[in-house]
Amino acid sequence: MLQGKSIVLGVSGGIAVYKVVELLRLLTKAGADVHVIMSKSAQEFVTPLTFQALSGNPVHTDLFSLYQEQEIDHISLADRADLFVLAPATANLVGKIAQGLADDLLTTSIMATKAPVLIVPAMNSNMYENPVYQRNQESLTDYGYHILEPISGSLACGWVGKGKLPDPVMIFDAAISVLTPKDLVGCHLLVTAGPTQEEIDPVRYISNYSSGKMGFAIAAAAQQRGAQVTLIAGPTNLTVPVGVRCFPIFSAEEMRSAVFDQVESVDVVIKAAAVADYRPVNRASQKMKKTADQSTLHLEKNHDILAELGQQKEGRVLVGFAAETERLMAHAAEKLQNKNLDLIVANDITCEGAGFDVDTNIVRLLHADGRVEELELMSKFEVAQQLLDRVKVLWKAKQQ
Repeated sequence: MLQGKSIVLGVSGGIAVYKVVELLRLLTKAGADVHVIMSKSAQEFVTPLTFQALSGNPVHTDLFSLYQEQEIDHISLADRADLFVLAPATANLVGKIAQGLADDLLTTSIMATKAPVLIVPAMNSNMYENPVYQRNQESLTDYGYHILEPISGSLACGWVGKGKLPDPVMIFDAAISVLTPKDLVGCHLLVTAGPTQEEIDPVRYISNYSSGKMGFAIAAAAQQRGAQVTLIAGPTNLTVPVGVRCFPIFSAEEMRSAVFDQVESVDVVIKAAAVADYRPVNRASQKMKKTADQSTLHLEKNHDILAELGQQKEGRVLVGFAAETERLMAHAAEKLQNKNLDLIVANDITCEGAGFDVDTNIVRLLHADGRVEELELMSKFEVAQQLLDRVKVLWKAKQQ
């Protein structure tokens, strides 16, 4: 994902430094060549040796040292970077950058770079809300710096409020987003993801094994490419991607209502959710007791959301999914035609690496014009990128 990318990770002093160790692990695991700059105060929380061991590169701390006795650190780091990530960014660091001050290796490197800079502030909530700090952060936004806002929660100082460093995965996703070309700006996508749950009684329901990983990967990739993304998600354990508007639902009828509440304003609909085909005719108001050796559950069909969308496309791009256990191509082709889709993503869930609740997939893309593309085993995020490449072409064609 980040193969061939050089990232400079700037670490300033704050208790949240320990979280940045995990961020470094994520960046290196994704293939990035990470070079760490630590401020003097950051070294009071975590030693440079920790970052050196995980990055595989020397940690830079001194403005006046020479890199490999040949290069001036702040110039060589500034030139080699594809991206600067500053996490945690203290109020002091943000203030210095906003005022153009450069009195240590970290600030001089930032001043010297032409690479994009992602700043992730973390501090006491009162400091964060201080109008002086807010003015400094707004100045950086005006200058073109990227800001990932802190989150609310319990802070190390004992306060509860906004100022907490976001989860490392959120910072990682934001870094990917900064580096991703924005070729879907102006496109509004609606993505559905996850399973639905059809209640039998207050403690039981009908559902399926969908984890939501494919739909969430599509939502994250689209947002990173500049699209406005609305995600309608059934019950999952996944974190909503940064910048994505999410509507959580449970049943198929709730999903249907949410989809049609939002669909009028969107350009593309990608239906990756595994929606239950049937629901109980009657939901018991109390827990059903085990009173007989056999029991019959009467079911009725849910509305076919995808088919309804196909009947009222009105210039939208409509993409469906077909997760099958047999006759994959025949079932997918039938669904593509009968539901008036532009594209369908078909996968055989019996294949290793292509089933539910795994991080990979093996898919075939069936186009409305009869073309079929076979994609090899890849991560669901990579599948999402491949899918969005095709969606972009369809979207632009419908704009003409």
